[in-house]
Amino acid sequence: MSDSIDRQIKEDQLLENRMGRADGVTTMAGIADLAAKPPKPPKHVKGERRQPFGRWFVDKGWRHLVGIAAIVFALLPLAYVLSASLNPIGTLTGSNQLFRAFSLDNYIEILTRDEGIYLTWYWNALVISVLSSLATVLLCAMGAYAFSRMRFRGRRTGLLSLLILQMFPQLLMIVAIFLTMIWITDVFPAIGLGTHAGLIMVYLGGALGVNIFLMYGFFNTIPTAIDEAAKIDGAGHARVFFTIMLPLITPILAVIGLLSFIGFIGEFAIASVLLTDPKDQTLAIGLFQLISGFQSQNWGIFAAGAVLAALPVMILFLLLQRYIAGGLIAGSVK
Repeated sequence: MSDSIDRQIKEDQLLENRMGRADGVTTMAGIADLAAKPPKPPKHVKGERRQPFGRWFVDKGWRHLVGIAAIVFALLPLAYVLSASLNPIGTLTGSNQLFRAFSLDNYIEILTRDEGIYLTWYWNALVISVLSSLATVLLCAMGAYAFSRMRFRGRRTGLLSLLILQMFPQLLMIVAIFLTMIWITDVFPAIGLGTHAGLIMVYLGGALGVNIFLMYGFFNTIPTAIDEAAKIDGAGHARVFFTIMLPLITPILAVIGLLSFIGFIGEFAIASVLLTDPKDQTLAIGLFQLISGFQSQNWGIFAAGAVLAALPVMILFLLLQRYIAGGLIAGSVK
């Protein structure tokens, strides 16, 4: 009996030593030992024969070639535009040799042209894109939450209507939008033709369909037990939506905000119809005017303006890149 007790005491002491306990308190060293990850196996075991190059290329090597080709294909247009923006000649034929000349004259010209009209276009594009993206994200989240969590008459009809609306491009509605904006201008000039508020409203109408349907799939992946538990504690729909649901769907909010921003800042067709005053126009319309003339096609200035216009999109991509992959695929599993 005493032998078994002594053996049990020794086993307990050995376990405490392994866990790093001292006087009943777990030390950080013990926790670190337990939490330490197992060592990674070596890539090449000593004595193991390497795979022949031909077999390795058939199995894995061709993927490297495809990846390199895709990277070159994606970077070549960017390098060409950047080279043209730094070339003071300002013609496409003079920019065929990449980075043959280096000059910032095109950037100085685009920023000082017509008393800085480019900066006005830049500011207009940023304001319209940011406000439209924020409103799109908020309205789409509210609509998707209602379709996902509430049961009301016309719910299936509404979802089917959103699905059908995605089949028609916005270009088909330009004439109808223009006539509608003329009528709105007579009644509410503040949101009518030639105003930024009117353009934002048109953008919101076109973006809600596809984005609500995308968010609807994401909301369906969240267990209903979460919001039901909050309702038991006395939370209403508004509290559940703003304090519980919105933090859980951050990836899809970031993705929709990013895609909406990219679409709005580069949109040309509708903006060129609704905004007629040069001081109210956006970057896409203004840059098109630089190359639309018969004998005034200055591709160098156009390339410089395009490079500067890409900066907000690049910054937004870098800030939201950790949400992009997860947000794009999370709503597609259900």
